[in-house]
Amino acid sequence: MTKLSVNLNKIALLRNSRETKIPGVVEAAETVIAGGADGITVHPRPDQRHITPNDVFELSSLLKKPEYHHIEFNIEGNPLFSEQANGYPGFINLVEKVKPTQCTLVPDSNDQLTSDHGWNFDEITFDFQQLVDRLKSQGIRTSAFLDTDYHQINLAKKMGLECIELYTGPYANSFGGDMQIENLSKLVSASEKCINLGLVVNAGHDLNQQNLPLFVQQVPEVREVSVGHALICDSIYQGLEQTVKNYKSILIEHSKRP
Repeated sequence: MTKLSVNLNKIALLRNSRETKIPGVVEAAETVIAGGADGITVHPRPDQRHITPNDVFELSSLLKKPEYHHIEFNIEGNPLFSEQANGYPGFINLVEKVKPTQCTLVPDSNDQLTSDHGWNFDEITFDFQQLVDRLKSQGIRTSAFLDTDYHQINLAKKMGLECIELYTGPYANSFGGDMQIENLSKLVSASEKCINLGLVVNAGHDLNQQNLPLFVQQVPEVREVSVGHALICDSIYQGLEQTVKNYKSILIEHSKRP
């Protein structure tokens, strides 16, 4: 069955809006796990607008407890983000200190509201493959955020990546519209391409309770979906634990993955 990793950025964003300790990121992690979440995802940005380095350390400590040994920790971000005067230690430094289950490399800039495109490996100016090897040597599953472009998927494989996260924004944003079928078809084809190359497929961005059923029905062998914004919004009305249970029910009912 496709796994659910819950992105907790919005919990931290709400907390930071009032400079208080509530809502607590660790408490939110415990709650979503109680609801059935298979993993926790965070995206610590240099401006610390939501998840902070301290959040990352506290979540890492939580997930190292024996009762949470089965819960995966995924840290995503841009590997080029370096140490900042505000206490941000640099993305790769932070990842190497924590050694999460998975690190998803994302080509976002610090002024982006959210990640909205995958890597173009033809344009990068650093040794991406060396970075992948460095993280993998520490036992960190290494993934990259990609669009549905076959060329980029081929390059991802050549660079030694173990898995990729398909950007689902175009499909989610066109759901119910004229471009839905085309955008979903691109995800299906890209997923099949990844599987043929031996790449594990994750997916995420703007997935919700409305568009997720069709996605997991049609896109083969998706190992994990990462859901944050929509899930947290749903929880305002439905309760956090119950919302996670709702998403898990969708995956149990509709996922084609054994």
